[in-house]
Parts: sequence; structure tokens; C-alpha cells
Amino acid sequence: MNRAELIESMANETNQTKSSCEAWLNAFVSTVEKNIKKNDGVKLIGFGTFTVSKRKARTGRNPQTGESIKIPARTVPVFRPGSELKAKAK
Repeated sequence: MNRAELIESMANETNQTKSSCEAWLNAFVSTVEKNIKKNDGVKLIGFGTFTVSKRKARTGRNPQTGESIKIPARTVPVFRPGSELKAKAK
């Protein structure tokens, strides 16, 4: 499902216009992005948690040449599904 299909599905489920559903989706994504940027998370009980994870610096290997390269440490956004979402995926 892509973004347009998600907006259309939301509009059908809620009997709202596509433009209002798109505004709600944009607000949700913006809020998650702001909290991730502040190193805070967003917890939706039963659905999942959006958090930030720190990856350590490590040594990798260039697959074309085989030489070792250094991969710097960085922070990445992570989504961890909740128990209810995991149960529905089975």
C-alpha cells in the first residue's frame, strides 16, 4: 500500500474527504519526525513504538573491491510493533 492508497482507505473508513485524511496523515508523520529528531519516541499502545536507536561505528567491507571501510556511528529511526499488531500479522 502506498501513501495515496492509505489516504483513500482512511477516507473510506472514516467517511471523510481525501484532503482531510491527507492533512491528518501529514500531521501524524510530522509529529513523529519532530519527536524522533528530539530523541523522544512516540508510543501507540497496541500498535507500536517509534524510537531512535544508536548504531556503533564498525568496520565493513566493500563488496566490489573487498577492501575494509569504516562505517561511522549514527542514529536511526526504529519502529517496534506492539503485541496487538504482532498478533494480527500471524
